[in-house]
Amino acid sequence: MRMTEVGRAALLIECADGDHVEAWRAELWRRRERGELSVAEIVPGARTVLLDGVTDPADLARRMAEWPPPAATGTAEGPLVTVPVVYDGTDLPWVAEHWELSTEDTVDRIASAEFRVAFCGFSPGFAYLAGLPAEWTVPRLANPRPKVPAGSVGLAGEYAGIYPTASPGGWRLVGRTERVLFDVDRDPPALLVPGTRVRLVPA
Repeated sequence: MRMTEVGRAALLIECADGDHVEAWRAELWRRRERGELSVAEIVPGARTVLLDGVTDPADLARRMAEWPPPAATGTAEGPLVTVPVVYDGTDLPWVAEHWELSTEDTVDRIASAEFRVAFCGFSPGFAYLAGLPAEWTVPRLANPRPKVPAGSVGLAGEYAGIYPTASPGGWRLVGRTERVLFDVDRDPPALLVPGTRVRLVPA
């Protein structure tokens, strides 16, 4: 782990992998809830955690260096959100062939996995769902689609994801859901926030 001051009020933690990111995110959230950490935002990324709104980043880095490192278990402790999915995506047959499975077994494989929200990005409410084993990695499209419908469920690299709004995208589409992923009138606006456990069950 490496810590770098970012400006006057932020600290960036660089982690070895996504499991260590989740371990640090959970530890930092617990310490903030207990009043041991004063920070406005804890923002996980693919390999980093950004602490924004820190009064003294250098002092915090010194204190954190003395903390015992949290164990990277690869699991999340957050609430479970079940997302009903109609598995009729354009790329589902391609993914099945890529995995050397039938379409039915491909759906079963995705539906049996428990994902966790590793981080959010790309667009408001878009959660990168970790939980695909290395052998399930799916390459992105060589040429992204100019418009992917809202609610589309896709796979790309080591992640699954759901498009909260219609937007360009290069993920392999395997299905769709009617769940609203982002609503500014909801608290929090995003349905899927870092640490949340997610199941993509057949509708």
